[in-house]
Amino acid sequence: MTVKMIVGALIGFVITVVLCKIFIPILRKVKLGQKILEIGPSWHKCKEGTPTMGGVFFIAGILVAAGIFVIPACIKDGKWAMLLHIGFALFNGLIGLVDDYVKLFKKRNKGLTAIQKLVLQFGSAGLYLFGVDRLAGIDTTLFGINLGFFYYIILLVAIVYFVNCSNLTDGIDGLEGSISAVICLALMLVAIRLDDLNMAVLSATAVGALIGYLIFNFHPAKVFMGDTGSLFLGGLACALLLHAGSPLLIILMGIVWLLEGLSVMLQVFSFKVFGKRIFKMTPIHHHFEMCGWSEFTIVGVFSLVTAIGCAAAYFVYFM
Repeated sequence: MTVKMIVGALIGFVITVVLCKIFIPILRKVKLGQKILEIGPSWHKCKEGTPTMGGVFFIAGILVAAGIFVIPACIKDGKWAMLLHIGFALFNGLIGLVDDYVKLFKKRNKGLTAIQKLVLQFGSAGLYLFGVDRLAGIDTTLFGINLGFFYYIILLVAIVYFVNCSNLTDGIDGLEGSISAVICLALMLVAIRLDDLNMAVLSATAVGALIGYLIFNFHPAKVFMGDTGSLFLGGLACALLLHAGSPLLIILMGIVWLLEGLSVMLQVFSFKVFGKRIFKMTPIHHHFEMCGWSEFTIVGVFSLVTAIGCAAAYFVYFM
């Protein structure tokens, strides 16, 4: 197990670094850069034009390693559910790719509409849960109570919520990549404890690929992952936790994602109902920026909070 994990992580890392080295200059040359919206922090304007869709690079690294170690093993052993988990993460990445394409080539700064995204996300998540239930079964018991059909509704909403919160978190250099790397590392440790080789290798590969990506994404970022990367990562984390049999542990592992999403909802609710803002700006990482925190500090603190949440999830899972 250990050798395949290390080799998988190295493959993910090397492929991501090579692709970034090759394509970042090309993306910059053809001006496929990020447009900074007026609703964002004014000081982010200096980042305008930074190449985006970098998620394609680490997704490619993960896929190559998975194609060597994980996918053939799943086909050989008839573990089709794992292939469905990978497919779900990829489909979320595809939604992000379409969104990025619309932004860059159709010159619509906000990409797909909220309705278009939600229809695609709820539709894919519903089909995904149906497929997993047919292939591997889903335990609908929560706190000792069998919720039956309502558990699927809870899962459906939770998955779509956290996938979108993953997207919201990608707002400053290195933040989403660092948080996702911590989550994938925790998922790898869970897989090792479960003696699940496929999950362990896939998680290790994701860690390696994200480290390779972060070399180019730490402040000042040379490339952004775009919705392609952030939606893929959210989908991957949710899928692997469902594979492990505890999908709602995403509440702990993805504690920063949870807070990022809640900050936006609370801000909108407070402003519409009371005419007042709770935060200086949302998602919440922008609030801390406006409080004077550097991007390095935010990434460090949010990654630490994620690590604590992951440790708590690990304890809850194996208690």
